[in-house]
Amino acid sequence: MIRRREFLHNVVAGTGVFLFSRCAPWTAALDSIVDARIEVLLDEPIGTISPNIYGHFAENLSGVIYDGMWVGENSKVPNINGIRKELVEEMRKIKPAVVRFPGGCFADGYDWRDGIGPTDKRPRRTNFWAEGEAAGASASHKYDPNQFGTNEFAHFCKLIGAEAYLAANVRSLSAQEFYRWVEYCNSPAGTTTLADVRSAAGYPEPFNVHYWGVGNESWGCG
Repeated sequence: MIRRREFLHNVVAGTGVFLFSRCAPWTAALDSIVDARIEVLLDEPIGTISPNIYGHFAENLSGVIYDGMWVGENSKVPNINGIRKELVEEMRKIKPAVVRFPGGCFADGYDWRDGIGPTDKRPRRTNFWAEGEAAGASASHKYDPNQFGTNEFAHFCKLIGAEAYLAANVRSLSAQEFYRWVEYCNSPAGTTTLADVRSAAGYPEPFNVHYWGVGNESWGCG
């Protein structure tokens, strides 16, 4: 049996290109190459991958939010407090670690206060990112009715067992508004005015949102 080093030396010498002695500089480099090895350790763990890497993303584009996640409490589509029941069931199977809302570029124009309080009192806003919608598309794809807001999103995350990740608007809203949104979501019942507003909407317990995005793609569309 010929050793790997001898084989490689013989091949190189046989080409007639490298007609050098074994003391030539290339020999040392060649020796280091043939001595190199790769070890594949199939059963050796090297660390834990954060489950948050496998999160999900919800943005008001086309039918993702309206018709997809939110169908309304009076819909003929089976729902849980207005949230599509089938989606909840399928998401429970996936077991997502975290879900982001209100999405990407849409987040940079979103006012979180539009999506709290009685749903019939919430304002309707232009969906700035609705361009390209097909003719005849639902009005909820072109305009944001704000029926699905902070409360509904937090409820959705609780139903599917995921952590909520809220992306704050720091393009057209102030840092103070970001602070107030955190207060609304996480202040214990009875401690602040915004906690009282949340309680009045039927959510006395804080949402305990741990993940917050400071704007969206601040180097680009934001």
